[in-house]
Amino acid sequence: MRQKIIFLGLLVFFSTAHAQRVQKGEAQINAGIGFSNGWGMPVYAGFDYGVHNDITIGLEGSYSTEKYSGGIKGSWLGIGINGNYHFNSLLKVPNKFDIYAGVSLAYNSFSYQFNGSDYDYYGGDSSGVGFAGQAGARYYFTDHFAVNVELGGGTVASGGKAGISYKF
Repeated sequence: MRQKIIFLGLLVFFSTAHAQRVQKGEAQINAGIGFSNGWGMPVYAGFDYGVHNDITIGLEGSYSTEKYSGGIKGSWLGIGINGNYHFNSLLKVPNKFDIYAGVSLAYNSFSYQFNGSDYDYYGGDSSGVGFAGQAGARYYFTDHFAVNVELGGGTVASGGKAGISYKF
């Protein structure tokens, strides 16, 4: 019974909170896990800054490592910048939700080891700079905390990612 009362209280609190997405002059940090295609499970962290009520710019980094059969181990590091347009004003979406899309420019470094020896090329993947697009959404359940999910992006987590955001 006590758990039901706590759950109900949390539900009422979160549904009445006046949480708001990042606005001009505000910033947030993001962190979580990524989804990639055969590159292990990336972790990522990033920072977004509101340059306009509908536009943010940010920095992001991600890292992943994976062991393959035959003694091969790969590791990947991605560092990039991004810009996102937030559709809340245009679509009249409540500010506790944050729906956005944008572009990223990132450097991805791939390195591989075979039985302890380094080599630079495996399966067609090599280090370099590239552009990518992303689309995502956040839900602010308090004034400062949100959960997020994103598809695409320009770093190792480019298949997609999910995590938390903290606005300060």
